[in-house]
Amino acid sequence: MEEVVRGGFLARTHIGLDYFDASINRVAAWTIGTRNALKCLLVAMLEPVQLFSQCRGGGRLHRPARPDGEAKTLPFAAVWDEYCRRQSTPVGRAWLDEVRAYERTVLSKRGR
Repeated sequence: MEEVVRGGFLARTHIGLDYFDASINRVAAWTIGTRNALKCLLVAMLEPVQLFSQCRGGGRLHRPARPDGEAKTLPFAAVWDEYCRRQSTPVGRAWLDEVRAYERTVLSKRGR
């Protein structure tokens, strides 16, 4: 995701995910996979990409000139939680309660 965002390829990139995990049900695997992909994309989008480019453009490729360490302390979790709220999606591990409810109300009836 970092390369897609840093390279400016987001508008022309299609992201495909494989959700299969035999140790958990498909709904949980789909939810975990999708949320993790979105989190990675969000982290990449929070990076100071222009600052990275300026460091490279100025010939200062050595580590101290690059703000990698600063990017790691960005408020990713707070931004992610707010994104979830705005999307009317469970925040934190609350999504797991919804998956369990789905298992009880829908998946449990399929075996009958």
